[in-house]
Amino acid sequence: MDQKYEALFTPWKIGNVEIKNRIVMCPMGGTSLFGWFELGGCHFDKEAAKLFIERANNNVGLIIPGIAPLRDTFWGKWLWQNPKMFEELKEFMDEIHKTGAKLFVQLTAGMGRSWAITELVAPLHKNKITRAIVKPIIDTSHELASPSPQPSRWAHDIICPEMTVEQIHEIIEAFAKTAKLCRDAGVDGVEVHAVHEGYLLDQFAIEFFNKRTDEYGGSFENRYRFAAEVVKAIKEACGDDYPVSLRYSVESKMKGFCEGAMPGEEYTEVGRDMAESEKAAKYLQDAGYDMLNADNGTYDSWYWAHPPMYMPQNCNLDDVAHIKNFVDIPVVCAGRMEPDVGAQAIADGKIDGVGIARQFLVDPQWITKLIEDRLEDIKPCICCHSGCFNFSSSKGHANTQDLKDTMGLARCALNPETMQSKKYNIKPAKKSKRIAVIGGGIGGMEAAIVCAKRGHKVSLYEKSDKLGGVFIAAAAPSFKEKDRDLITWYKREIKKYPINVSLNTEIKNIESLQADEVIIATGSVANRIPVKGANDFGIEAVDYLLGNKTVGDNVVVVGGGLTGCEIAYDLYLQGKNPTIVEMQDDLITTPGVALANTSFLRDFFKSNKVPVYLETKTTEIRADGVSVATKDGKTIDIPADSVILSVGYKPAPLAPKAKHVHIVGDADKVGNLRTVIWQAWDVAMKL
Repeated sequence: MDQKYEALFTPWKIGNVEIKNRIVMCPMGGTSLFGWFELGGCHFDKEAAKLFIERANNNVGLIIPGIAPLRDTFWGKWLWQNPKMFEELKEFMDEIHKTGAKLFVQLTAGMGRSWAITELVAPLHKNKITRAIVKPIIDTSHELASPSPQPSRWAHDIICPEMTVEQIHEIIEAFAKTAKLCRDAGVDGVEVHAVHEGYLLDQFAIEFFNKRTDEYGGSFENRYRFAAEVVKAIKEACGDDYPVSLRYSVESKMKGFCEGAMPGEEYTEVGRDMAESEKAAKYLQDAGYDMLNADNGTYDSWYWAHPPMYMPQNCNLDDVAHIKNFVDIPVVCAGRMEPDVGAQAIADGKIDGVGIARQFLVDPQWITKLIEDRLEDIKPCICCHSGCFNFSSSKGHANTQDLKDTMGLARCALNPETMQSKKYNIKPAKKSKRIAVIGGGIGGMEAAIVCAKRGHKVSLYEKSDKLGGVFIAAAAPSFKEKDRDLITWYKREIKKYPINVSLNTEIKNIESLQADEVIIATGSVANRIPVKGANDFGIEAVDYLLGNKTVGDNVVVVGGGLTGCEIAYDLYLQGKNPTIVEMQDDLITTPGVALANTSFLRDFFKSNKVPVYLETKTTEIRADGVSVATKDGKTIDIPADSVILSVGYKPAPLAPKAKHVHIVGDADKVGNLRTVIWQAWDVAMKL
């Protein structure tokens, strides 16, 4: 192991519990051991248990599973009323401890206004009759209960009800009872969720959200009373020596309702600022908390707690390191943490542990590979959130992901086996076949690798001189370094298997391949818009991204979907002046793109005054700019040196589906990396 990582592998203590190394697997929605967001109600989640055992066997020091609501989301049963679940938890903890890892269970008071109410459920809540009908199954008023009446983060036309004092006391009691059951089951500690990310306890702590006039609102002590009473109740039930961690946001990074602050931006904090955080961290430590598991942000600035690829690496480190100066308990920092930077911060005494989350979903063996100096074998997380936390939202819409997908959190776009091991797992083929894969993009490479792992004889054909397909263009912007790492990983990985790769080979007739099965992964082609001048003066997005065509300083981007917005962001970072023209009423309205990602781009354009024309149609493209028509009938001329077209794609399969011809990825239906990779598995596993 490289010496620069040594500090990561030193022991430390949380209370009197010793952890073998400084790497903390941070909590992620969907990894709860209690399977809370499922229609069958809470139960011991064997899929999550399998996930943690595999990571524990690969050298993680401390595991903190995702949130376990004290009360079932469905059916409303309290966790402490399910003794069988804790009996199974005890057996699981025995297995965890055999690996040398430790585990804390994270318990949550709830989400309040941050509860990601879906488009399906929102109408049921708005109507008093349907709200009463569904209450025995899902009590939306309980889930949305907040410190004060206020709009939901996800459905702005829903006003969240005020939580009663009786409800607060019920939650505090449930924390104590559930924590004791965890302790008795051999769990090493609990984490309280959370004065963090704008969840319920954080809403009570932040004056912007808390307008109460009773003992849980108003003064600093009153606003933090709920969180303080929780840890005191846990300690009383479990003993002062039982460790209790707190998930904590140092700063809220909020400019206003549903409006976050950019990295480095000068702004007025409406949430918890650093001055209050210095005081709050000490106050919470003195109340009894034994560790701060820290980063930044709220759901209004979600990209701080769930950093997409646009956020800087180690984006929360400076703030978390600062707050450590005000407490005597260990402090963990999370947020796109790089192992070498985290190790140096530990060595310098700036933090005590490094919090890593989604990298564990992509590659369960990444710590082992780091120890063995096999960094090039680590499959990188690209911060897309499209499998692990793809809650989507746009103007006038709640969480637009369908309910089934919303319930399936903590999966991974790049690793279908994560939290889906029953559906996706490699099984040897009953009969080895000759399989031809046409197209060397991500879908083609993934299909080829899975087929080879199953024992098939695979030949991969790519018409260009390199592997990667359209993802080469997607990975081109400066902020897509992890995407470029992923292409490099695939090129290296594919060499590990007996796959015959033929570059500069265009297949025109699949019958000539003499294959038992053919997988077509030929991708898509750009849509053409019927606009005067588009063919003469419009630059296709892929041509710009690949550097085939250059642009001037003033650029109009036609299309405000994800690709168009990323291009505009890239242009701005280069010092150019982008303008976005979009026909929809918001940017990036496609479901499946996480709000953490979309809200960053929307806030970035707003903060940096990038012109955005919504509900606007491009009517003409010229050498000197474009003409557009707004929804109110106005025609506007926008001067520009260049015009980039990002108006979507359509499948371009080489041949139609047939008995032995299979189509994967964008060649079948245009989607994202998750749909491409998962479909490659769907096809390859059946051959």
